[in-house]
Amino acid sequence: MNAETSPQLAVETLSVLCHASGESLRLQILRALSSDSFGVLELCQIFDAKQPSLSHHLKVLAKAGLVTTRREGNSIFYRRATQANHPLLVNLHRALWQVVDALELPAECAARLDDVNRVRAERSEQFFRDYAGKFQSHQEQIASVELYTNEVLHAIDSQCPRLRCAVEIGPGEGAFIPSLATRFTRVVALDSSETMLTLAKSAPANAALDNVEWLKGDTRTLRNNVVGVDCQVINMVLHHVASPQQIFDDTFTTASEGGLLIITDLCEHDQTWAQKECGDLWLGLNSDDILQWADNAGWERRDSSYFAQRNGFTIQLHCFYKPTTSLK
Repeated sequence: MNAETSPQLAVETLSVLCHASGESLRLQILRALSSDSFGVLELCQIFDAKQPSLSHHLKVLAKAGLVTTRREGNSIFYRRATQANHPLLVNLHRALWQVVDALELPAECAARLDDVNRVRAERSEQFFRDYAGKFQSHQEQIASVELYTNEVLHAIDSQCPRLRCAVEIGPGEGAFIPSLATRFTRVVALDSSETMLTLAKSAPANAALDNVEWLKGDTRTLRNNVVGVDCQVINMVLHHVASPQQIFDDTFTTASEGGLLIITDLCEHDQTWAQKECGDLWLGLNSDDILQWADNAGWERRDSSYFAQRNGFTIQLHCFYKPTTSLK
């Protein structure tokens, strides 16, 4: 008998899991981690708790295989584990997440969680205000724009069922907008940074485009102003975003049935200079997290690819579509 599937190990693992999930604060922590990862100090703020106490709860959750950690520079972030600690507990693990996700955080905790995400977003926006003119040169140290945009265009040309409306979320300096404008009847460029949006709009290649709308705001703004989008493109943006799950939820709402969502982003890395030079919030993203966020929102995966870049970075591309009949 395989040690991993032994009855005794299953009993021990179940006991640890039940102990970890049998305390109200730990359940609330798991609920907060349902769509984002947070550092210890952020969780202390959200739950108005002392660090030693919260660290103890996180240690208990980690021992039970309910949370995992990821290092971002000098900080450690916690996120929910996607895999059960024992094969016999897979269904219980999945059921626990369903119950936890149905819970509501206390209003004061939810408000403080929003504050944490607001501070993250403001830090990112401040970077783009300060370094808008230098952003592209810094970005080129990481990724060749032509390489990943060519892959995106191939996905659009081969998989997009309709060419009525496209959205680019976070267009940067606007280099990709003309490619969308020549393919789609209507294009919306969305950015939360007024500075970056102005920079993209004033680019010579974009000045004469008459089918592009420039929209300031986040994806909640998009959700409230645009519907029936056939293709949404998010190039190298998610690692700047405070709450990626929100973006997947909002784009799903905005998409037409059968509409595409195309994501390019960095894979996980340990090059901390990118946070200072490029304003990155996250040191790349785990592909499993991206797939989970998409699945949570209702997107269906179509395909994924990975390609090497300069200076040791790797880019991932994921293509999703909205099912023609959705229950979400």
